[in-house]
Amino acid sequence: MPKGIEIREAHFPGRAPIEAYGNGGFRFASMSHRGSILCLPSGIYGWPATIETPFVGDRLDLVFKEDIKFLLFGTGKDIRRLPPGLAERLKRAGISCDPMSTGAAVRTFNIMLSEGRPVGAALVAVD
Repeated sequence: MPKGIEIREAHFPGRAPIEAYGNGGFRFASMSHRGSILCLPSGIYGWPATIETPFVGDRLDLVFKEDIKFLLFGTGKDIRRLPPGLAERLKRAGISCDPMSTGAAVRTFNIMLSEGRPVGAALVAVD
């Protein structure tokens, strides 16, 4: 019996620099994604975070399953502090986390990725 349209969670299975951001999304690997993303060694994932709620979603649990030492947290146009519980969990996992604007996080991620450093990025989409 034929199936209808199958909708899968957004996932790009690889590492790629961010080519562009804005207008509510990101462009990478000659593709575009509307919404926020997590960039990890296992791939780039869609993530439900927004400027109003930048630290949400079960997808953040993926960060703790990856071999990274740095997590760049792009919190939108303005810098937002990490919730203490998340900051402590990252610290216990040996992951240094720097919250910054999404633009700064994208630029820093691309540089660190090109250097082959163990980096991930949690990037909140901006308009």
